[in-house]
Amino acid sequence: MDIIDSIDDMQNRSLALRAEGKKIGFVPTMGCLHEGHLSLVDLIKDQADVCILSIFINPIQFGKNEDLNKYPETLDNDIARCRERGVDFVFVPKKEAIYNDEFSSKVIESILSDRLCGKSRPTHFDGVTTVCVKLFNICQPHYVALGQKDAQQVSVLKKIIKDLNFPIHIKVGPIIREMDGLAMSSRNTYLNPDERRDALLLNQSNELATRLVKSGINDVEIILKEIRELLTSVGSIKIDYVEIVNKHTLEDESIVISEQSMLMLAVWVNEVRLIDNKVL
Repeated sequence: MDIIDSIDDMQNRSLALRAEGKKIGFVPTMGCLHEGHLSLVDLIKDQADVCILSIFINPIQFGKNEDLNKYPETLDNDIARCRERGVDFVFVPKKEAIYNDEFSSKVIESILSDRLCGKSRPTHFDGVTTVCVKLFNICQPHYVALGQKDAQQVSVLKKIIKDLNFPIHIKVGPIIREMDGLAMSSRNTYLNPDERRDALLLNQSNELATRLVKSGINDVEIILKEIRELLTSVGSIKIDYVEIVNKHTLEDESIVISEQSMLMLAVWVNEVRLIDNKVL
């Protein structure tokens, strides 16, 4: 396994691999790797000859007063886990290399990015799309693996890839959960034991919505009301959004559940923001 921090070196290696006819798979991450990330390595290795995983805490996707300065960094452990999982290249660029002093460009998706997380984090997806386009150009992947937990991010990046004609296929891995049902996330490390217990209400909301639909209840407002009541049954949780949307367009399902409906959740557990989702 090679560890690369130079943009030119990574890009030249990728271009050489493509010239050899190798299929490149890519997993973009911000580090603090957990089994959710590593499941994406497994997914991409099933598709590609070479696996590149990037570790870069992207400053421009964090808003004012968000957790950039305390976002967990576990580089040595991340590299060890990549080696164990059979990653071929770990790309660890420096911030000043990705965004030099003269950097002034953005990639903006203006429809899917404005709803759900985009309402409370209005600059977030501009940062995600900009860094991902840079990473795509550097790593030259044929396949990119993304996790279903970040469902809106998946939709936004699919739209960017389609709109800008990148020759990239997106592979989406399922949400990987802890034994207690909590969706794996680097931010779970922020939770104290009481907060972690309360955070389980996210997946319990998924399960509640599924039970209601299976019981024949398909009225969107009834389901949303039940879920909001569950989430606010503990004092530590403040709802950012609870929505049922079309899983392709992210538009609200305003009346009844359809085959395309997806429950989207974002809450604050005291100072920790967590997301989850469930296709209904």
